[in-house]
Amino acid sequence: MASGYEIVIGLEIHVQLLTDSKIFCACSTKFGAEPNSQVCPVCSGMPGALPVLNKKALEYIVKAGLALNCNINKHTTFARKNYFYPDLPKGYQISQFDYPVCENGYLEIMTENNEIKKIGIQRIHLEEDAGKSLHPEKDNLITESYIDLNRCGVPLIEIVTKPDIRSPQEAYNFLKLLRQTILYLGISDVNMEEGSLRCDANISLRKIGETKFGTKTELKNMNSFHGVLRALEYEAKRQEAILDAGGIIEQQTLLWDDARGEARPMRSKEEAHDYRYFPDPDLVRVELDDEFINGIKNTLPELPREKFLRFKNEYGLNDYSADLLTSTPEYAEYFEKAVSVYKNPEKIANWIMGDLTRIVKETKQEINKLYITPEMIAKLVKIVDDGVINTKIAKDVFNKMAETGLNPEEIIEKFGLKQVTDVRAIEEIINKVLADNPKEVEAYKGGKEKILGFFVGQVMKLSKGKANPQIVNKILKEKLSN
Repeated sequence: MASGYEIVIGLEIHVQLLTDSKIFCACSTKFGAEPNSQVCPVCSGMPGALPVLNKKALEYIVKAGLALNCNINKHTTFARKNYFYPDLPKGYQISQFDYPVCENGYLEIMTENNEIKKIGIQRIHLEEDAGKSLHPEKDNLITESYIDLNRCGVPLIEIVTKPDIRSPQEAYNFLKLLRQTILYLGISDVNMEEGSLRCDANISLRKIGETKFGTKTELKNMNSFHGVLRALEYEAKRQEAILDAGGIIEQQTLLWDDARGEARPMRSKEEAHDYRYFPDPDLVRVELDDEFINGIKNTLPELPREKFLRFKNEYGLNDYSADLLTSTPEYAEYFEKAVSVYKNPEKIANWIMGDLTRIVKETKQEINKLYITPEMIAKLVKIVDDGVINTKIAKDVFNKMAETGLNPEEIIEKFGLKQVTDVRAIEEIINKVLADNPKEVEAYKGGKEKILGFFVGQVMKLSKGKANPQIVNKILKEKLSN
């Protein structure tokens, strides 16, 4: 919170839906195609072309609304939102105004103080995306801008929060949980880099204790969750400095420059935009019955917050582990498959969060596409618990599993990595270590018991890491005490 002021934030989030075709035509929504290769008379705004609503997009927005605790309106209509921009060939965008599909929902987030807070969702409506303007880079000699209409007509949901967010960190936490929820629903890949999730933020300050909202500014061009966090922190400080100096906040839209860590004015707003909404005459009113809504409700998966709490209660995980393992549906599914094979949740969680996540980052692959399956992780943990290999050798086995896709048993057999548990064999190695290091033996007997680690290290070195550490420690202590 800014000193002496309360921050008020509202978010507008656009999410591209994961349908195969566009919202009002049969054109593909596939990302990365050649510019203007996925366009038809409907999405390019040719005269006389008539839109037809994509039923899957309607199912997806209802799914989102139910997951976000919204009321689902049984009667919903489409409107034309009129504005002129080069990447909007019709001169209007088909959206919703008076009767959105979803209203009055909420999402419960965790605040900085580890308290649960309900963030209201004013509405979720369905609309078509605009095209994309491609501008030359600064050092490019080309001066023209180009228009790619492939994105025109891709189905979007716009999620508008109530002004309930009171800090940049709360905004970050909301976005993180919202993204997780949408991933669990399977209705979008919510990839900010590809533009399938975009966020604008409205922010204002008011004196602590006041009820009237201050003048807001709108922040755009934030391309990551950390970008949203940084932009809101910057703008809160900027507004605070102006108000402390006796100035007046100007209502305007600001573009965030993440490289410079600052926002610059894009345009001023005297009043809200007048888009001249009116009902779209080409699209009839949509009627949703209980059978349709309940059918979608029955398909809802276990959502992130519910899964987080269950992982804590059922598997005894701490908050950090439960949070990471429920970060995506794939991580959660991987963990539960592994635990179903061998029930040692804590150790399996540690392998997934540590070495397996490292492999995911290094290879840039999804967790369910790796060579290492949940069953292999479970077997590796069991093999260590059974004393077949120690933790140090398990690391080597893991790396070979990642490289080859072989089971841990095959790797242990192939490379002769089985742990030495033969007491006589270990005793022989220990005798040699003690004989080779008489000064250290005397130091230990003189009271320097910490030197025990030195002896253990020497034994493990001679045994090539195969000696059972518990047996090594036991025999060493017995011999040194004599």
